[in-house]
Amino acid sequence: MIRFILNNQSVEADPKHSGKAFLDFLRKDEKLKGMKLVCKEGECGACSVLVGELIEGKVVYQSMTSCIMPLANAHLKHIVTIEGINMEELNGVQQRMVDNNGTQCGFCTPGFVVGMTGALLTGEPVTMENMIKNIDGNICRCTGYHSIQRACESVVDDLGGKAKSLNTLIKKGYLPAYFKTIAKQLQKLNEETKKEKWEERKEGIRLGGGTDLYVQKPRAMYESEPEHMYDKPQLNKISRVGKEFRFGASVTMGDLYRSDVFNEAVPGQEEFFKLLSSTPIRNMATIGGNLVNASPIGDFTIFLLGLNSRIVLTLKNKNRIIDLKDFYKDYKKMDLKKGEYLKEIRFDIPEGKNTYFSFEKVSQRKYLDIAGVNSALLLKLDDEKNIVDAHLSAGGVGPIPWYLKKSSRFLIGKKFEKKTIEKTLEKINEEITPISDARGSADYKRLLLRQLFLAHCLKIDENIFDVSTLIGTEKVN
Repeated sequence: MIRFILNNQSVEADPKHSGKAFLDFLRKDEKLKGMKLVCKEGECGACSVLVGELIEGKVVYQSMTSCIMPLANAHLKHIVTIEGINMEELNGVQQRMVDNNGTQCGFCTPGFVVGMTGALLTGEPVTMENMIKNIDGNICRCTGYHSIQRACESVVDDLGGKAKSLNTLIKKGYLPAYFKTIAKQLQKLNEETKKEKWEERKEGIRLGGGTDLYVQKPRAMYESEPEHMYDKPQLNKISRVGKEFRFGASVTMGDLYRSDVFNEAVPGQEEFFKLLSSTPIRNMATIGGNLVNASPIGDFTIFLLGLNSRIVLTLKNKNRIIDLKDFYKDYKKMDLKKGEYLKEIRFDIPEGKNTYFSFEKVSQRKYLDIAGVNSALLLKLDDEKNIVDAHLSAGGVGPIPWYLKKSSRFLIGKKFEKKTIEKTLEKINEEITPISDARGSADYKRLLLRQLFLAHCLKIDENIFDVSTLIGTEKVN
């Protein structure tokens, strides 16, 4: 059985329905109508729930959009809906939304309240930055957001500063008292279900976070009985082995964002994660899913190609290790044998004072948008600024996530100087094959990649050339 705690009630669900979207389970099976069905694509946050997982004796909560969350992914979790934080009186967040006129039509309000409450449970300081970060995936079509922002400010005024304990949040009226019992309830649930093996059945499509599949083919997912990869322990590890960084295919973008090991291996990537998607989607989306989606403009795919990553593919407990740059053969076609699945991603940790890594992206909106063109560059120099290793990747300029082999090889052995950069731009332009589509003309994409490569170089040496070079002379249609 699929077993979890829904607000303050233990719930069981038939694994035959494990492919059902969790929001449908809430509204149709449990008759909980507080979380709203609006976009059905994880875009608006009206259906946001908190998902609590027992980790080292403590319940760790994340916000997720339930409209594209598989029912199976609730297994052994504490799921909190708007009904689960209601009390006899309005809770602290709800009252501040009322006081600041933070709601009009009301469809988005439950998601905002759940997201704001979740911000208090992350263990982070109660600041405006963290409050806004936890509702960055919520859309309101009525208020213009300023009243919601004022409600956040009011919460910060009341609780601001260091992270607040569960007891403090309950005492001050932000959470119901039952939250104190959840850790013990989850511990008991885990012990009772240790011998259950339903999640290991291998039928149908392999399913991780569901953030793409439930958008692209929702009916097929609802009617399927997938093999659930999301909570497999062997696919959720993050580690450093010598000079190599390794993580399982079911590790989410949110997991890496919060990983000290990852942030030590590739420091300074907070802005990169902000460019990926909203917080609730990052909390659900698996890296392995992003890679096997094979989108030519997948941000994390381009990021990992730039790190010259390797992947471990598994079939019947036999592993095959290949370079990620050799994985993609043609549009949506991969070097993946029947029955084989992606198990792990690895890359050598960029080290040394003359080692540089950069990711750049252009999209119609800076945040919460798919890339028009994106790119990553790893460059290693010696003390004389000779390039001893180079890996350049780009998305949106060909039918696959593009590792620019010729351009990368050209860079090696050259001096890092203006002349080299100019020659490399010529090589890049020869190597890519963009097409005109809804995100821009082929010429425009060539220009974008040119600018992104120059931006990479400016991060290494801001004096390598005059910034006016970025203007370019190419004619753009």
